[in-house]
Amino acid sequence: MTERNIRVEALDRPAVDDQTVEIVERKGIGHPDSLCDGIAESVSRALAAAYLDRVGTILHYNTDETQLVAGNAAPAFGGGEMIEPIYILIVGRATSEYQGTKIPTEPIALRAARQYLDAHVPHLDVGTDVILDAKLGEGSGDLQDVFDDGSVPMANDTSFGVGHAPLSETEEIVLNTERRLNGEYAADNPELGADIKVMGKREGDRIDVTVAAAMIDAHIESLDAYTDAVDGVREYVTDLAREYTDREVEVRVNTADDYDEGSIYLTTTGTSAEQGDDGSVGRGNRANGLITPNRSMSMEATSGKNPVNHIGKLYNLLSTEIAESVVGEVDGIRDLRVRLVSRIGQPVDQPHVADVHVSTESGVAVGDVESEVGRIVDRELADLSDVTRRAVDGEITTF
Repeated sequence: MTERNIRVEALDRPAVDDQTVEIVERKGIGHPDSLCDGIAESVSRALAAAYLDRVGTILHYNTDETQLVAGNAAPAFGGGEMIEPIYILIVGRATSEYQGTKIPTEPIALRAARQYLDAHVPHLDVGTDVILDAKLGEGSGDLQDVFDDGSVPMANDTSFGVGHAPLSETEEIVLNTERRLNGEYAADNPELGADIKVMGKREGDRIDVTVAAAMIDAHIESLDAYTDAVDGVREYVTDLAREYTDREVEVRVNTADDYDEGSIYLTTTGTSAEQGDDGSVGRGNRANGLITPNRSMSMEATSGKNPVNHIGKLYNLLSTEIAESVVGEVDGIRDLRVRLVSRIGQPVDQPHVADVHVSTESGVAVGDVESEVGRIVDRELADLSDVTRRAVDGEITTF
């Protein structure tokens, strides 16, 4: 064991599965907040890759302030149209010159954003339905210096990250509902838009799942076709939930619809960003892809921050991975929380404290697992540079 300040103790609350009420939410990739997260992170990866290619090291940048101003549309059965375009502004700091080499940071950012939207919201015509803009100022010189000396980077801030494992049944259902609806289901059902919001509520042994699913008007010819599409989502999610739980599950879809009034969740582009719903980085999912009020959470935006020394990114990603590694390798753990706290100017692999809280199974004491848990935390901190690499390569999700 190294001299890292690692502490392991009993969890200071009931395990999530022992709590009477559990609430879990996920905003899908087409939600305005998630669009900002996705664009910010794609810009982050593009800048990091460009720096490595052009100067051999990742220079200072942060692009975690992307903002979306909603547009306006007139959806209609069979296909409507955009009335006012969505406006997206990529805001941040990025080093545009290093040792005589110039880097076109704003064109790189705009290209990455366009590619992201084309891939994930294909019904949005970039340049017509959505306007992209970028304003990237220069980072300060003292911050740029920490990136290029080859040593362990110094923490950019006194901050913290938090993660947990394993996911509860409700969390698994909520996370996989959105991912699979936007994956295999949407591939066979083009009427389903990318803006899918899922709320899970477990009360005792009953789980209620509420889904808000934007439907795309070009693939919906009538109200009957719309109701068929809603029924299809409900049946799919109900079957999906049974893969993760034996509890009673009820699924409801687009509960705000009023068929008598003709008010339904019909869109032209598949996102509520066309209908007055603005967006911002960090207002949605946490680093593990969920919003979990029953758990400890950091309010830091993870997407768009540099993956070298920004604690708001590194420690939120790493704490989640530590939690998952511990639960995967150590028997007898029901619920686990990891909190990593940094001190500005100190090496990122030497947190001010690595605080691990454990809820164990009956017959297993915290002392029985303390040593092994500490060993895994120490190992993961020592390999923190691998988190940076995988974040740059897009192997780690940030929202």
